[in-house]
Amino acid sequence: MTNVTPFPGSAPGQIGFDRIELQRIMDLYGRMVAAGHWRDYAMDMGREAAVFSAFRRTAERPEYRIEKRPALRHRQGMWALVGEGGQVLKRGQELQGVLAPVERKLMRIVEE
Repeated sequence: MTNVTPFPGSAPGQIGFDRIELQRIMDLYGRMVAAGHWRDYAMDMGREAAVFSAFRRTAERPEYRIEKRPALRHRQGMWALVGEGGQVLKRGQELQGVLAPVERKLMRIVEE
């Protein structure tokens, strides 16, 4: 009764954002809030993916979801930018490239 053996084949813990990734995402979020475009966000960290969702209003569906899925890193890229309707807008290996469409949209908002 004193020997404790781990359960074989235990699943890995939850997926999350590291400090640099979260800082980049929150920097973009802060600039979009300052431009008056986003008002709320949510984060979901599960066993398969970590998701950052940005909302125009709290009661709506998210305008964008930034998903990190490490299982896809050798295939399509672990980062994905998903639009409001659920369509994948951009996929890639680097977070910076995936956030580029939102950065361009921010530039248009500021120019107006």
